[in-house]
Amino acid sequence: MRKGEETRTKILDAAETAVLAKGFGATSIDELIVEIGITKSGFFYHFRDKNELAKALLERYIENDERIYDEIFGRARQLADDPLQAFLLGLKLLSELLSDLPNGHPGCLVATMCTQERAFDREIREINRQAALMWRRRFSAMFRDIMQIYRPREPLDADQLADMVSTVLEGGIVLSKALKEPKSLPEQLLVFRSFVRLLFQPAMQA
Repeated sequence: MRKGEETRTKILDAAETAVLAKGFGATSIDELIVEIGITKSGFFYHFRDKNELAKALLERYIENDERIYDEIFGRARQLADDPLQAFLLGLKLLSELLSDLPNGHPGCLVATMCTQERAFDREIREINRQAALMWRRRFSAMFRDIMQIYRPREPLDADQLADMVSTVLEGGIVLSKALKEPKSLPEQLLVFRSFVRLLFQPAMQA
């Protein structure tokens, strides 16, 4: 990695940690340059202003999330031909990945920026919206594949179920932080996994 790229990465790393800990508004450029050991002009060489920093942070976070989902659910699909079993396996693999974080999930930038959206311009808010829609499309496609073979026991559609994945993940992050119980998030994923399994389990005959 070249020096300029390394410095940019350090700025993003420090900013992400600070934003997740105390919010974007409370994170200053001055504290970032002190922590990293660069000049203010060095910061502005990489980012025109805080809004550009926010955009870079958000895009990097989304790209990383997409990579993780690609790897985990792609691996699950390789191991199981049945779409339901592949999805259940993917949730288990994701839960195991999150369980390996000793201090729990650091937080979600998408959720953080949603709660502080007044601090950002329309472009940042739209990136956030598109991220949520992208995750809906990803998981909705999986549920539609499942529904080609299995009929849900309740009249739920693929988009509703897809949004539940994001709801469980984001809500699990908040719950684990509120309770100071890092294992709460992966455990909630496993509860959702049980729900999905039961939802597509054939009803018992009377």
